Amino acid sequence: MPCNMGLDEYRTITDTGEGTYSEKRSKFLAFSHHVESVDEVKEILQTYRKKYYDARHVCYAYVLGPERSEFRANDDGEPSSTAGKPILGQINSNGLTDVLVVVVRYYGGVNLGTGGLIVAYKTAAAEALAASDVVTRQVEEVVTYSFPYVMMNSVMRVVKEMKPRVISQEYDGTCVIRLGIRRSEAETLRAKLENLSFE
Repeated sequence: MPCNMGLDEYRTITDTGEGTYSEKRSKFLAFSHHVESVDEVKEILQTYRKKYYDARHVCYAYVLGPERSEFRANDDGEPSSTAGKPILGQINSNGLTDVLVVVVRYYGGVNLGTGGLIVAYKTAAAEALAASDVVTRQVEEVVTYSFPYVMMNSVMRVVKEMKPRVISQEYDGTCVIRLGIRRSEAETLRAKLENLSFE
C-alpha cells in the first residue's frame, strides 16, 4: 500500500460481494458489505443471524474509517483466531476500509481442525471481496469561508482553479461558502481564500 494513501485516499467497496467455500461437507457462505458505522455493522449482522438462524457460526470482521483505526474480528464460537482473524486479514491485505465481511458456516459433521478452518474462512472472505467493486475515495476536509458579496468573483476564481466540491453557499448579507476538498489540498485552499483582498 503506498505510504501517502493513508493521508487523503482510501480504498473501499461500493456493493455487496458473495463467495462460497465447501470443505468436508461444511459450507461457508461469505458476504462483503460497504459500511460506515458500527450501528450499520450491527444491523447487517442481525439480518444474517435471522436469515441463517440454523447455521452453526456467523463470524465476521470489519474495518472502519479512512485511517483504518477502528476494526474488530469475531470468531462466534469457532476456536480462537480461526475465523475472525483470517477474515480481517483479507480486508487488510486488500488495503480496504469501511468494509464488513460476514462468513456463515454450516457444520458438515467433520472437524476441519484449526488449519482447515483458517483456510476456509480466509478463502470464503477472499471470494466475497473479489466479487465486490473496489473504489478509491478521497478523504475530504471541509473548508468554510465567509466573505462580503463584492469578493464573489475572486472567491469563484479560486474555486474554479482548485476545483473543490461546493457543499453549500449562503448569500445572506455575508456570503458563506462550504467547500469539500482532498485533505492534502485543504491548507492551500484556505491560504488562497484568506489571501484574497477586496477587488
